[in-house]
Amino acid sequence: MIQTPVQKICVCGAGTMGRGIAQLAAQSGFDTILYDVQRSVLEEAKVSIQQNLRLLEDKGKLKAGENEAVLMRLQFTDNFRDCKADLIIEAIIEKPEMKINLFNQLAGLNSVETIFATNTSSLSVSQISAGVQHREKVVGMHFFNPAPVMKLVEIVKGEYTSGQTIEIIFSTVKQLNKIPVMCKDAPGFIVNRIARPYYIESLRLVEEGYVDFLTIDALMESTGFKMGPFKLMDLIGNDINFSVSCSVYLQLGKPKRLKPSPIQEEKVKQGELGKKSGKGYYIYNSPGANPPNSPKGGE
Repeated sequence: MIQTPVQKICVCGAGTMGRGIAQLAAQSGFDTILYDVQRSVLEEAKVSIQQNLRLLEDKGKLKAGENEAVLMRLQFTDNFRDCKADLIIEAIIEKPEMKINLFNQLAGLNSVETIFATNTSSLSVSQISAGVQHREKVVGMHFFNPAPVMKLVEIVKGEYTSGQTIEIIFSTVKQLNKIPVMCKDAPGFIVNRIARPYYIESLRLVEEGYVDFLTIDALMESTGFKMGPFKLMDLIGNDINFSVSCSVYLQLGKPKRLKPSPIQEEKVKQGELGKKSGKGYYIYNSPGANPPNSPKGGE
């Protein structure tokens, strides 16, 4: 039986994933805090969320004036002491030590009942929770980009995660109108473990000179995929996608079949991160613009 239902959610990190999760939470009726250390990032997030809500209203997916109610439930802050909630979801840089440090600092501000969820794509939830106070309150809550649109949320049970924590998060994901899928802590969890060959084999075909990336995308989309692997990597961000590939590769003992691609590594070094930087495998008119055929979402 759930004894501490979630009423307030705090999202730490106002980048693409963080702002998407915050928008989703506020749309779903939760009092929501979006925190970031950079005021400029918060301002960008606020503008982005306002635009998204207006678009939803124009499409009839929100009632007239409802976007204002959503924004009323959403607080933007760069004051760390405002981060007090029943559920805290981190969407910061993919470094375990930074996530552990954040959760421990937040534990000092919050109730012992507060749940700490990591939105990591592939890091070990058990490793993160091992370094956190009240480790039984740490759980994986992996959303997919864009968070307001993509239906799936992976709920990742770490070694120390309690059954009550899982029960509360499962219920919360349903309140967010998402589909919760349970999985044990493992490299890449479910989706990113399965998806690695989709990206890596596509990159390998290009590396070995068999075909170009435009042809691969066109062929995969013609067979029923909503988007080809290169469009999807551009949407996700080549930095994020490459980081996940490296993480899964190392955690599984460096199997040759999952070796990360030097093509993608070079993209990251050159700052060609995809949609968010204005250039990746495709060239975009401006950061955030959609490539041809409008990709739908990813990790």
